[in-house]
Amino acid sequence: MAGLVVTGTPRTPLELLDALAGHGVATAHEAQGRTGLLAPGITPIQRGTRTAGSAVTVTVAPGDNTTIAIAVEQCQEGDILVVVPTSPCDMGYFGDLLATSLQARGVRGLVIDAGVRDIADLHEMQFPVWSRCVSAAGTTKGVLGDIGVPISIAGQIVHPGDAVLADDDGVVIVHRERVAEVVDLARRREEKEHRSRTRYENGEIALDVNDMRGLIERAGVRYVDHRTWQEEQPS
Repeated sequence: MAGLVVTGTPRTPLELLDALAGHGVATAHEAQGRTGLLAPGITPIQRGTRTAGSAVTVTVAPGDNTTIAIAVEQCQEGDILVVVPTSPCDMGYFGDLLATSLQARGVRGLVIDAGVRDIADLHEMQFPVWSRCVSAAGTTKGVLGDIGVPISIAGQIVHPGDAVLADDDGVVIVHRERVAEVVDLARRREEKEHRSRTRYENGEIALDVNDMRGLIERAGVRYVDHRTWQEEQPS
């Protein structure tokens, strides 16, 4: 039965969220073993924004955004609202008024496996959104979903309080218990990439920077002089 609101969910500490936001989605995804990445259908409506927050999870009925309005009251500074319909629906569940209410509570963004609208206003407000689509179609009121329960969205399970990292590359979920570990792994990965970038700038190529010579030899790469190759071609 829908209508459940779970309160008092532990959050990822703000200092860890801010540290996680110092790294890109691609880096965090790689750092935690290529896990947690939402399917590429969830895309940003804006460009150049990166944020991290604690997941406030919401399920909504198809074509009804009542539960999002209820969820606003449960949100606090540093949260990201993560919303999924109980069955597929591309209607515009979210617009500038709900964004204004969330922004006033310190919410850092929205991730939704459905539609949003009032895009120009959301851009002007600088309220970041990652959504399935854009749709002007409005929703109704009165049918409930749940708040603060584990949800499945775009191929991933999200638990309340998990860290959500989002940027131009998409959205990745980091389990609350692993955030400090992933931040450290991401930092080490970026330090390694910085060293690699310096080598690229000095003229080296990926085959040597990434020590791929043995790999491609085992894979069967064969180098042949052009004249020899021509001679080998059937006449």
